[in-house]
Formats: sequence, C-alpha cells, structure tokens
Amino acid sequence: NCPIPGRFSVYNSLCAASCALSLGIDFSDVLDAISKSNGVKGRIEVVPNGGRDFTIIIDYAHSPDGLENIITSLQEIAKGRVVTLFGCGGDRDKTKRPKMGKIVAELSDYCIVTSDNPRSENPAEIIKDILVGMEGINTPYTVIENRKEAIAYAIKNAQKDDIILLAGKGHETYQILPTGTIHFDEREVVAEILSELD
Repeated sequence: NCPIPGRFSVYNSLCAASCALSLGIDFSDVLDAISKSNGVKGRIEVVPNGGRDFTIIIDYAHSPDGLENIITSLQEIAKGRVVTLFGCGGDRDKTKRPKMGKIVAELSDYCIVTSDNPRSENPAEIIKDILVGMEGINTPYTVIENRKEAIAYAIKNAQKDDIILLAGKGHETYQILPTGTIHFDEREVVAEILSELD
C-alpha cells in the first residue's frame, strides 16, 4: 500500500522495506510506515485539491531524464490525460531545452509551456528554445509565460481524471526572474487558485 504514485516509488519502498527488515524491524511496522509515508517534499507530491475529480502533482523533474521518468510513470496510472506544465531554467544548458520540449510533447496528452527560473534570460526566448523540440509532434499545447497564470489555466481547464503535473520547481519556494527573486510556492499558488474557484 504505497500511497505515492509511480513505479519508482514502489521500488524505493521495496528498498526501504528491505533495509528496515535487515535491521530487525517488524514486518507489520514496515508495512504501516510505508502506507503512511508522504514521500519527499517536491517529489511526486500530491497536492490537496478539495476532493476535485483530478489530481495535481508537484515534481522537481527539471532534466530530460527526470521528465521522461515522471511522465512515463504517471501515464502508467493515469485514467485521464497527463497534462504537463513545465519550463526550463535560464543561464543553464540551452541544448536541453528542445530535448525537454520533445520529451514532454511525446509523452504527455497536453502541454503547458511556461517559465521556470529564467534568471537573467528573457523567459520568452527560453520558451522559443523549448518549442523547437515540440515541432512536428501533434500533442496540443499552450504557452503562458507567467507560471502562476499557467497553473491557474491548468486547473481551470482540468477534466475528470486528469493528472496535472507541475514539473520543475518541486521543493522550491521561490522563482528567480530577471527582475530578482520572488516568493513562489506552488502549493500556495494551487491553494489560492482552488479557493477562488470555490
């Protein structure tokens, strides 16, 4: 009974259980601990959504490999669409941007391209780099540069059984913009948007 979605969560739970059992911890205590685990903040973190019929997940995936792993895992359990909201960091390896765009477009059912931590770069230029990798792939997408507005769009357009993946920020509680660093906690953003819908 691993409450954290994803195949690799099962693998991690099995590894933790093996270690605990080898240390002499009772099997029933191991099962109880795994069933109550909330995981690591910002890693496949299911965000409370007030009982709505879709799921919101925050994950730190911010590399081609990380995005491929999380989206593939979510597709294995999805009953509806996997909607991936993501961007790429500024002042970092520009060659990863089209790769990440391609992976997200190939594996997701819908994509929302937005800002991550643009740092000193123009967010629109980062998004252009991402979109190069999405060319020729028929997955529908939307571009919304402002991340808060992008999250609001994802939530307001969610369909029954959708999994909305907010990728890239994970545990971070800030966003680094060309104008400076601001407080930005996706958990708070989601809660605020959901409260406006109530």
